[in-house]
Amino acid sequence: MNLVRVAQHPGWPPHLGPIRVPAGRVTLRPVRLRDARAWSRLRLANQDHLEPWEPTGRGTWEARNHASTWPSLWSNLKSEARRGAMVPMVIEVDGTFSGQITVGNIVRGALRSAWIGYWVAEDRGGQGVATAALALGLDHCFGPVGLHRVEATVRPENLASQAVLRKVGFREEGVLRRYLDVDGAWRDHLLVAMTAEEVSGTVVERLIRSGRASLP
Repeated sequence: MNLVRVAQHPGWPPHLGPIRVPAGRVTLRPVRLRDARAWSRLRLANQDHLEPWEPTGRGTWEARNHASTWPSLWSNLKSEARRGAMVPMVIEVDGTFSGQITVGNIVRGALRSAWIGYWVAEDRGGQGVATAALALGLDHCFGPVGLHRVEATVRPENLASQAVLRKVGFREEGVLRRYLDVDGAWRDHLLVAMTAEEVSGTVVERLIRSGRASLP
């Protein structure tokens, strides 16, 4: 008798891209234990750029983002990925750790939904990196992961991130009042979303047609 093996958690582990943007060749890959130093170095160097938009954490930024904290964080991310609830990925530009993108709260069944979030180093801003990473991540969600809907939230003050979300096709659905404790206070967030039916071809193809990206 022939047995067909069906993936319990489709879409993990991912190796996505590359696509080319002004910054270079963008790829996505799974988080690794040996990412500790690169992750910490980038997070510490980008505190002023990242902290205003991220959930309030316990302890100082330096303590939370020290290389010694990565193994525990990596273990939790990997555990969530293995049980099919998350897809945590590193954004690389020309092979260099440049940020992270995560698909989280993956729900199957009739909903088939998740959220997506990202951060990118300040010196990669305005060069298409975040847009390319989101495009790759969304195509992965609607393709191998098998989702129908993907959501994201963004503060109304974060105009740069809103622009990135619009470029890949997200549409605004409403305002979540005092939604998340960010930078020491409860902040409003815009809820944006897209569904599989709203993607003609792939999101990457849309970027290429618009001239924002190209194949290597």
